Amino acid sequence: MRNLKTGLVCSTVVLALGLGVGASADVGKPGADAKSLQNLQAAYDGESNAHARYLAFAKKADEEGNGAVGQLFRAAARAEEIHAANHAVVIRKLNAVPKADVKAPEVKSTPENLKAAIAGETYERDTMYPGFIKQARLENNRDALQTFTYAKTAEAEHATLYADAMKNLDAWKGAKKTFYVCTVCGYTTTNLSFEKCIACFNSKDKYVVVS
Repeated sequence: MRNLKTGLVCSTVVLALGLGVGASADVGKPGADAKSLQNLQAAYDGESNAHARYLAFAKKADEEGNGAVGQLFRAAARAEEIHAANHAVVIRKLNAVPKADVKAPEVKSTPENLKAAIAGETYERDTMYPGFIKQARLENNRDALQTFTYAKTAEAEHATLYADAMKNLDAWKGAKKTFYVCTVCGYTTTNLSFEKCIACFNSKDKYVVVS
């Protein structure tokens, strides 16, 4: 396990090395994977914006004395960066260029930012990624299926962590927490009591500490 000083945007190329996928059977065929490519671009844009948004939310949390919440936002930002990089790998395999329109985040108070984060992660968990996964299966695009599944699993845990932070905001205030992020799939946790990642099944030495 490596220790990571966050706040720096890591190279997409470096992060993308974590995506252990094989080439899709249909890549290169005319018209193949058309809808999944659109979905990959949408997911890449969404994750890129989430990365920027959560870093901004982390800064606000720190300013308001919510250091533990700031740590959570930074951990989630790291995970979203990994998801974007993984999506980018598959986009390039489909002979396209990853594109994101990263907008200036709307930052409010920490409770409001947590509420927005919960809404975003819940949408990705319950609506966006399930739809993308269904389409990837229809197109037999194994690469897209894997990167979407990695992201969906991580977003579900983010929603849980954000909800816990919201519920226990007073208890979290002034506290210090340690978050771990898998550099392969972006799964985020406070507990490394396992030998293999529960999302991607890689060794837990793929996890980094985010502070």
